[in-house]
Amino acid sequence: MAQPGLQPKLAATPDLRSTTAARFHAVRAATIALAAPLTAEDQQVQSMSLASPTKWHLAHTSWFFETFVLCKFAPGYEPFDPKYHYLFNSYYEALGDRHPRPDRGLLTRPSLDDIHGYRRHVDAAMANVLAREAPDDVHRLVELGCHHEQQHQELIVTDIKHVLGSNPLAPAYAGRTPALPPHALVPDLGWASFAGGVREIGYGGSEFCFDNEQPRHKVWVDDFRLGSRLVTNREWLEFMADGGYTTPTLWLSDGWQTARSERWEAPLYWHRSEDGWSEYTLAGRRPVAADAPVVHVSYYEADAFARWSGRRLPTEAEWEIAAAGLHQDGNFLETGAFHPQAAPATTGLTQIFGDLWEWTQSPYTAYPGFRPANGALGEYNGKFMANQIVLRGGSCATPRSHVRAEYRNFFPPSARWQFSGLRLADDA
Repeated sequence: MAQPGLQPKLAATPDLRSTTAARFHAVRAATIALAAPLTAEDQQVQSMSLASPTKWHLAHTSWFFETFVLCKFAPGYEPFDPKYHYLFNSYYEALGDRHPRPDRGLLTRPSLDDIHGYRRHVDAAMANVLAREAPDDVHRLVELGCHHEQQHQELIVTDIKHVLGSNPLAPAYAGRTPALPPHALVPDLGWASFAGGVREIGYGGSEFCFDNEQPRHKVWVDDFRLGSRLVTNREWLEFMADGGYTTPTLWLSDGWQTARSERWEAPLYWHRSEDGWSEYTLAGRRPVAADAPVVHVSYYEADAFARWSGRRLPTEAEWEIAAAGLHQDGNFLETGAFHPQAAPATTGLTQIFGDLWEWTQSPYTAYPGFRPANGALGEYNGKFMANQIVLRGGSCATPRSHVRAEYRNFFPPSARWQFSGLRLADDA
């Protein structure tokens, strides 16, 4: 997943210090719970170079706390195994060489039991650090580490879906998902209008944020409208039936070449049979639910659909302006659905938070005045500001406490394995 960085001016408030240990242990336990339904064999597989084995996620998140907290703030700390520093570094050049990312699935050793032992070793040492009066830097780093682990919780879900979805048996990760409401309850697409002018975006509060959300700054937007809900499978099927995947004039040039070379004809995980279209979900394969949001589409596909519809994708500034002040509720990881749900029958903007990461049309670049953090943590975010597109809002695989209106996720425009969808925008 995209890896934003540390907000460098975060103050470790008394409230933060008093809750650091509880938050740390809760996040660590949630990761173990996500991996619990999986076999050791499930947790070994790497299905593509962009994904990582569950076992690797369990180890890397422990490596993060060991490297950035324990080795610096725990006198006398002895690493569980010094070789793990090489095996489980992700991309931190400043910290030395690392095992190649495409080869993580080849690491049959250390075993899954060894990795669980590594986690217990790190957790015990962290408990000792957090039990005493620790410097503010420790609390800031632990908060960052918790958010980092929440990112990998999301990756555990998305990566294992790719593993299981590549299996011809289409095995389920989880059991039943919440029932979709009948079509009568799904509202027709409406529009919410917003006045243009000079506005401010970016994080301006005093709680945790990532450095790519700052600094808060002024932007100009013209009057605009946002679709009231996410685009549905029903609407996507209409796009497909009208030649959406075979009409080059709808596509960006690079997107068209990618769609041709990858032989795209439908969203990722869709399968066509005599009975129509079905899709692989973490509850197994099931018929495509017409009223649910379309999921696992790339930026290229989202942009082509928007052109076909006569609309466009929102800019990230428009999305954030619309989301500012809205209640941060929705279908997040904690619901256990592991799939986007149909929009509720309410007025106004729905599905802003949760369900799906929403593609914007904005390239992922630095805000005016952005400066990366010093040291290895400066690599967390800033060096990825090229050839990526911003997504907003969180998904059904995102922990609820991990996102906010200002949160900037980012992926290459061809990425489809994340829980990504789209909301239409238009000029007012």
